[in-house]
Amino acid sequence: MSSTLLVSAVFASLVAGVLIAYGICLGMFRVFRVHSMQAAQQRIASREAQSLSAAQMAGN
Repeated sequence: MSSTLLVSAVFASLVAGVLIAYGICLGMFRVFRVHSMQAAQQRIASREAQSLSAAQMAGN
């Protein structure tokens, strides 16, 4: 009886650990997705600024 209880406790702790790790991974992927979207917007804005300044320099 006690070995069944021990195996069940080990299995439950493994399941809890996997679910916690999965939740952490999902959360970090969301954080990285937000960061990559912000970085892409900054790159687009800097490219637009560079192209505008290049067009102004060519127009002069």
